[in-house]
Amino acid sequence: MNLNELPGSEIILPGLSDLHRGESNTIGALLAAIASTRLTEAGLDIPKDNLAPEPEITLYALLEDERDDAYVYYNALLNQLNSFCNALELSYKYKPSNFIV
Repeated sequence: MNLNELPGSEIILPGLSDLHRGESNTIGALLAAIASTRLTEAGLDIPKDNLAPEPEITLYALLEDERDDAYVYYNALLNQLNSFCNALELSYKYKPSNFIV
């Protein structure tokens, strides 16, 4: 499975890389922290020691500092995150190795 083909990968994958480098306060890293349980259950390695303690609040505050439309952008980012997680979970669920024969 190519993770680059999943919807939202252009934000989530750099965020995962940020977390692996110890950076926890980027938009992508905060999104990955928000969905860390879902991402881990779908087979991705999430470094738990680098997660922001309140990623939703931290992300919103970051967006408020950068944008006038923080609320709209925050919701759009969460929708992208949800799309990425849904696609990842479906691909993980239906991998050939997960089929019972």
